[in-house]
Parts: sequence; C-alpha cells; structure tokens
Amino acid sequence: MNARTCLSFGVVLLSLVAVPLAPAQDRIDKPVRIVVGFAAGGTADVMARVVADKLKDSVGQPVVVDNRPGAIGRIAAETVRNAPPDGATIMVMPIGPMAVVPHVYSDIPYDPVKDFTAVALGSTFQFAIAAGPTSGAKTWSEFAAWVKANPGKAAYATSGAGSLPHFFGVLLSRELGVAMVHVPYKGSAAYVSDLMSGQVPAAIDAIADLTELHRAGRIRILASSGATRSTAVPEVPTFNELGLKGVEATGWFGFFAPAKTPKPIVDLLNRGINKALQSPDVVEKLSKLGLDPATGTPEEFARIVASDYAKWGPIVKASGFKPE
Repeated sequence: MNARTCLSFGVVLLSLVAVPLAPAQDRIDKPVRIVVGFAAGGTADVMARVVADKLKDSVGQPVVVDNRPGAIGRIAAETVRNAPPDGATIMVMPIGPMAVVPHVYSDIPYDPVKDFTAVALGSTFQFAIAAGPTSGAKTWSEFAAWVKANPGKAAYATSGAGSLPHFFGVLLSRELGVAMVHVPYKGSAAYVSDLMSGQVPAAIDAIADLTELHRAGRIRILASSGATRSTAVPEVPTFNELGLKGVEATGWFGFFAPAKTPKPIVDLLNRGINKALQSPDVVEKLSKLGLDPATGTPEEFARIVASDYAKWGPIVKASGFKPE
C-alpha cells in the first residue's frame, strides 16, 4: 500500500468517526408515556390502560399511563405539546378538548390541529337524549310534541356548561325550532336524581352514561346521535332515522403525539394501537363502557379532527355561550 492510498484510507476512516450516526426515526428508544387529562378510573384512563398493556409489545418499550387531570384536558395537552417529538410521549384525548373547548375558551394555549400529530382514532361513541317522567314521553315523537306544547318547561340537563352535550343540545334545539333551556350540572352523576324525579325533563350525555338507567327502566333513551344505531341500545333509533338529518354527532377518544413527530414513528404507534384495539379482550372492555373500538390511518384521523373542529366552532358561536 503506497503513501497516497494510506492517506486516502485514513481520511475515510476519520470521516466515519467524525460524523455521528443519525438517530433512527423508525423506532422509539425509550419508555413510552401515555398522558391522560382526566383522573384514574375514568373512560379516558381505561382507554389508555387497555391499549398500553398491548402497545408495549409493538413498540418494544415499556408503556406507562401518566394522569394529568384538570382544566378540561388543558394540562395534559400542554404537557404533550411541549414534549420532544420522538414518540415517547403521546396522549389520549376525547373530542371535547380538541374540537369544542378551543372555541369556548379564548385563552386555550394550544391549537388542536397545528400543535399535535394525529396518531390513531381509538374509539367512537354516541350521544343521546333521555327523558324522565315529566313529559310522559316514551318515544322521540312524543317528547318533541311535549316540548313544542310546553316551551316554557322544555329543558335538558348535561354534565357541565361548555361541554359537547351542552352544544349538542343547542344543535337539537335548532332542529326542533324550540330553544330548550340548558341546565348544567357538575358531572353526569349529579343530574341523575333530578332527571328521575322530574325536576328536569331530559338529559343529553354520552350514551354510555345513560344506558344503565335506561335498561333499569328509570329513564328512557329516546334517540341517539350516530349514523347507525348504538350497539349498546340497538332498540333506540337514531335522530337520522327520525328525520332530523342535521342532528348527527359522533364522539371519540383518540391518540395524539407532538407536532413534527416523524412519520415512521407515527406509523409505528398507529400500527401498535390498531393491533391492540383488535384484541378480543380490549374490544370487550371498551364495549362495556359504551365505546366502539375504531381503527384507521393517521391521515384519516387527522381529517376527522379537522372536520369536527370546523363543525363545532359555528355552533358554539351561535349559542352565545360565554364561560363565567
């Protein structure tokens, strides 16, 4: 080997040592944290935990759930927005904080479309209206007739002001042509006794929060908001079936990563989450909560988020609601 060859070989070796290897962008190299903006034991928490238990096998890392409750999911959203976009920090979030809350509160510090990467649509659910004994209604038609005959008494309870059920009630009132009064409570459990005793004639909530009382005969679910009937209460018609074409809404729980998370990592997480959601035990657990497991691509979920964000903005604005 002559001097020139030795020199060239040395330069090549030096260049290989001097240039650090770029980190792989198709794998996650540390434990994964699923941030949940609500307390342990709630629906979002259960959703995160049943997926976490399966996801660890797909990503090759431990997966833990990190509950950051408070401020209607804002704390969790900020945590994930500010995390490194490496796939190690993701979140489960329902539709409300991503599609409704930013239109309600002007000080929300995140943009649900620009500040996050949609990873996977985890599950969907429907909303429903249920009647207590006040109206005597056993069907939606009977309740609608009662509302129109008693506009001064027409009211509906929800789990809180500024919630998605609140604005679904606004949408429903618009279709009915009667401005039903919104009666907000502090959580779903808070309005139950008033609904059953007739203090408030109806309630609007996620169908899972009404199903048990409906099955027990304590209240009656009159209609649901989905494109098809709910598997939880298949005997209940949809608003669409009843001729209210503009009253369709599907809630969801979805998985998000920080903006600019590399596409290969997003796809890795998406495949792992979809695989988890197809496990029979996961399907069973989610079904008991009134959730329908849903799979799809990150791009499909991103379109759902953007569409719902655009849909609920005008409804919130038209309601005239201002948070106290």
